[in-house]
Amino acid sequence: MTLRKINIDLLSCRRCPRLVEWREHMAREKRRSYRNCEYWGKPVPGFGDPRARVFVVGLAPGAHGSNRTGRQFTGDTSGGFLYPSLYRAGFASQSSSVSRDDTMILTDLYISFVCRCVPPENKLNAEEIKNCLPFLEAEIEIIQPKVIVALGRIAFDSIKRVLQIKDHPIAFAHGASYLLPSTSWLVCTYHPSRQNTQTGRLTVRMFDRVWKTVRELLDR
Repeated sequence: MTLRKINIDLLSCRRCPRLVEWREHMAREKRRSYRNCEYWGKPVPGFGDPRARVFVVGLAPGAHGSNRTGRQFTGDTSGGFLYPSLYRAGFASQSSSVSRDDTMILTDLYISFVCRCVPPENKLNAEEIKNCLPFLEAEIEIIQPKVIVALGRIAFDSIKRVLQIKDHPIAFAHGASYLLPSTSWLVCTYHPSRQNTQTGRLTVRMFDRVWKTVRELLDR
């Protein structure tokens, strides 16, 4: 199995009828401000350095972000918060990501999602998560990261499930980091969603500190 093979399988996936219907509906209807854009409207592949030591896991594509652009955290407010922080930490070549055809390069970092299709109201059900986790599991198995970063509680719980962490005493908390039985580190942060960033639950300073922690763990 290779990342290329995973993405080929991913792009043909139609396991979740509700998500297939919704991603394609959003790609047809479009947001008015993007009416002249051609939407991706398919499962969104992982993005980044295939030799990365850092593996980042988000929740799912945004309806008019990744579902439109076809690239992780590209073209929406979550990406507008994530990529500047990655740039300051030295993982991204530029501070903004607007298109899968721009010059963005990630170094030593790979980004993936729990679920690769945009869900209605950003809400996934258990079956949809279960259907998509094999893609995440395969990516982690190939990349073998030293540090895994969970963007939010659902990502955290999904990583625990993929890595079969049952008896290890860890719990989600922003800024927490855990050494796993696999000898990799798991770092937790609130998701950079508009709900978290605009309310001040997640600030720029808090988020930058997470990536500083990641750098410190890589240097160990």
